[in-house]
Amino acid sequence: MSHPVILVILDGLNYRVAHDCMGHLQALCHAGRGRLYRLECELPSLSRPLYECILTGVAPIDSGILHNGVSRLSTQRSLFHYARDAGLRTAAAAYHWISELYNRSPFDQALDRHTEDPALPIQHGHFYWTDHYPDSHLFADAENLRRRYAPEVLLVHPMNIDDAGHQYGLNSPQYRNSARRADVLLSEYLRQWLDAGYQVMVTADHGMNDDRSHGGLLAEEREVPLFVFGAAFDLQADAQPRQVELCGTLCEILGVAHDKPACRELLQS
Repeated sequence: MSHPVILVILDGLNYRVAHDCMGHLQALCHAGRGRLYRLECELPSLSRPLYECILTGVAPIDSGILHNGVSRLSTQRSLFHYARDAGLRTAAAAYHWISELYNRSPFDQALDRHTEDPALPIQHGHFYWTDHYPDSHLFADAENLRRRYAPEVLLVHPMNIDDAGHQYGLNSPQYRNSARRADVLLSEYLRQWLDAGYQVMVTADHGMNDDRSHGGLLAEEREVPLFVFGAAFDLQADAQPRQVELCGTLCEILGVAHDKPACRELLQS
């Protein structure tokens, strides 16, 4: 198996809101062209620790990225490291904490906003640092990277759903409508990505609660979606992927050597 991959992390998206509000992604699933799984995020249900978990397959209690204030380079090997070392191209349109984890820390806005360096784990990047940076711009940034560099690994990481949750809470029209807007944006790009041969995962780091926060054990904070699209996926209804398995599963699809756990139930045999 050897396919390019796109990983979309819709920051702060609760599973039930994804299930109920993302009509385009659900239409593809109902037509047998994708599958939605319920995923339980690792603890604590905070962003920077879970970016590290998703991208390295290492839980926060083992990675040492224990809260959002831990600002340093990761000590783990990530999806980007494995791909780069296998001679593949890597790219990310993402929040600046991703750059701090895998490229350089601390983030220098003038130097690191736009990255082009084949020696770095994320070789091509557009990074932002305000939570209200428009998702529409972020998806355009990602598509710019895809068209310019044809990366075999592309991370797409918008923040507006999480931003709405922190302002208005889980059970608010603003939060649900942010998810609906992300679904519309994905409808503009997903077919292009699949037609270009990409295998696509759409997931979230954590969910959201009515206190306008997250970090604990509540189901609404921990339950997140995992949508999968593309010929590499088996679409079994009874697969039970874990958040720590996403990095290894993507490495399997890329066909690169790795030492991470993977959910092989997700994949075509």
